[in-house]
Amino acid sequence: MPHVREWELDHLDQQPVANWGTHCHEDDQSKTSSRPRERNPPSKATRGRQAGKQATNPKGAMAKPRGGGGGGLLDLEGHYAFYGAYHSNPVNVGIHELFVWPIFLTALLLLHLTAPSAHAAGIGAAVYGAYYFLLDRRAGALAAFLCFLCWAASGALAARLGFSAGWKVFCIGRLVELVLMVVLVAQLFCWTMQFIGHGVFEKRAPALLDNLVQAFLMAPFFVLLEILHTFGGYEPYPGFHDKVSKLIEEARKEWEDNKSKKSS
Repeated sequence: MPHVREWELDHLDQQPVANWGTHCHEDDQSKTSSRPRERNPPSKATRGRQAGKQATNPKGAMAKPRGGGGGGLLDLEGHYAFYGAYHSNPVNVGIHELFVWPIFLTALLLLHLTAPSAHAAGIGAAVYGAYYFLLDRRAGALAAFLCFLCWAASGALAARLGFSAGWKVFCIGRLVELVLMVVLVAQLFCWTMQFIGHGVFEKRAPALLDNLVQAFLMAPFFVLLEILHTFGGYEPYPGFHDKVSKLIEEARKEWEDNKSKKSS
């Protein structure tokens, strides 16, 4: 019996040690399994995508490109810088200030004479006016009012000459031909003066050769903003003129560098 008790005591003394070792092994396994696995280092492509995401704004949209009008249809800075890069010479700018709005007026008159039933003149003036208002509320409202005045004046002139209603019926007559000739001559004269401004003073091709739609849309509003800034110091917002002036200088420097590379 004493021998049995000693064996039992030895068994009881060894059991906790074995259990303690088992528990320690299980704890090590649980710690190892709960430890997060190390990830492989990101590849070059992943790092490139992460760097691209850092260039976005908090809303996730890509940063707006500077200049060139590449920031969207309502990017006033971009459109102004694009058009201004082609009109930096004071004489050329003055020529455009004199002849851009007459071109717009005579174009509406031409639409009155050739398509009165389609109301093309009214639609064109409304599109221009609405677009300028969306670009800038204050100067855009004035530009929209000028578009309305041009539409009203061209319509009144066409009606006074008797062609707004009679053109679609008769479509002939020397007086009609004479009026159309005067309108076309006015268009030709105004356009010729602008090409002279670009060729002689600006020494650069017009903007319409690079972006026809943008040049036609921005020309009247660019001229109006130039006049408002020159005579009244107007800016759509504080610092606008300084910002777009830097963009224009950068665009012109890039153009001059490309021009020198081609000539060399």
